Amino acid sequence: MIIEGQLLPDRDAILGAVGRHPFARHALGRPVPVRGYRRDGAVLWLVAPEHGPAGCAIGPAEAVLEICVALAADGVLQPGQRLHLPRHDRALLAGRLAVAEHSDWDFHWTDTSPPTQPDERSVVRLTDADQPALAALVEESFPSSTSRPGDPRVVDWYGVRDGDRLVACGADRSQGDIGFLAGLTVAPDHRGRGLGAALTAGMTRALLSRNGMVGLGVYTHNVGAARLYRRLGFTNTLPLSSIRLA
Repeated sequence: MIIEGQLLPDRDAILGAVGRHPFARHALGRPVPVRGYRRDGAVLWLVAPEHGPAGCAIGPAEAVLEICVALAADGVLQPGQRLHLPRHDRALLAGRLAVAEHSDWDFHWTDTSPPTQPDERSVVRLTDADQPALAALVEESFPSSTSRPGDPRVVDWYGVRDGDRLVACGADRSQGDIGFLAGLTVAPDHRGRGLGAALTAGMTRALLSRNGMVGLGVYTHNVGAARLYRRLGFTNTLPLSSIRLA
């Protein structure tokens, strides 16, 4: 059971409780109703259901899971709820939470400009006229991407062209005062040419000019991408596990 003294009533209280961590600043960038819960150094927050079934947490994994168990018992957490939690072994959930999906990823962030890349000047901001080419490229090269043309979370799209053909793209999903890169991909027949590095560096530089910090997420199994991001300055890391309740 969650007791009253453990409640955090709004965004400012949650940010204060986590020391304004960059992950929290990004996740809480939208002006939507939110409520937080605190226990033993852990903080978990949930947005109102009408704004999406998602929640996030920062702090010791064991304490976060105890909050989740208490919220599930109180009926606050429902089947289908998605949560981004501190990294944990799925075995810790046994007998406590029924989970349909579980994946590990890292939130990386930087506040410094990346090293200049050879083809960085080829990175351009795309327009509405590029939407069909964007959709085709994402479908070809990154069909599992959660960032697609028409997504209301996307502020801008950036890309690289080879002649008239769009061969690389990435989404600017900045929120609040944190820039955020998402959905970066390169056409299969153009990989290995440094376009991923150029796109990442160009977008990072553009977003840093408008925000004091830029973040991105990468699954732990994507070792090559993680190595590239670290080389470009994304050396701050928060290990996370995302789950969907069964």
